Amino acid sequence: MDPQSLPESLDVIAVGAHPDDVEIGCGGTLARMVQQGYRVGIVDLTDGEPTPLSPGPDIRLAEAQAAAKILNVHVRVTLHLPNRRLFDSVESRIALAKIFRQYRPKLVLGIADKTPLASPDHWQAMQITDAAVFYSRLTKWDEAFDHLPVHTILRQVWYPLGLQNLSIPHAGGQFVSDISETLELKLQSIRAYATQFPPGKQRVFRLVESQARMLGASAGFEAGETLISATTLGLVSVFETLCGKSDRLAGADIA
Repeated sequence: MDPQSLPESLDVIAVGAHPDDVEIGCGGTLARMVQQGYRVGIVDLTDGEPTPLSPGPDIRLAEAQAAAKILNVHVRVTLHLPNRRLFDSVESRIALAKIFRQYRPKLVLGIADKTPLASPDHWQAMQITDAAVFYSRLTKWDEAFDHLPVHTILRQVWYPLGLQNLSIPHAGGQFVSDISETLELKLQSIRAYATQFPPGKQRVFRLVESQARMLGASAGFEAGETLISATTLGLVSVFETLCGKSDRLAGADIA
């Protein structure tokens, strides 16, 4: 495939099993990245249907697009893999890896772990995402990827999705993303899913907000989201990362 025929690249892609997963898990971070000038996309592996209160896929997809508009993300793609029957397979891995090859992100965010008492699709989505990051860079398999050029993703992080489980999977290192300026956008994007969060489920918004404020307070922010690096985190400047640039050293040439 001619690289010039590819769509404009994205800096970041966040992957969820269903529409609303990404908003709940890392919507504030995505909105903040957009504000900082990055090009951001969302991939939903399924359309999330059927669900008890939704009239059908068209309504759920319209809600997803409304949520994306609130977060100001640049691209939202639905792969239409089967909801409730989502399984990690070669076919699902390739389908997602094709999206990575098309949009060429540097960073991919995916679901962190199992969500007990919630959908098992989340765990399958994690495995599909992990594999697709790898598949995206594989050579000598062109026919399986419609001859899309290979693409190497530089970094991968996971976002926890379980609102009622405070345990964090062990990985390369966890950190709190500052969403002080985008918490309201995150909450508005979740509210866009009116079929999923009717008045009887308002506790979800209390959970999301209280968790964000607790995480933020723990890191010195008004609100935050936990992210988990798939690889070891390293700091080039310990002082600057933790304390910001020093006024005393401003303008100095530091080797």
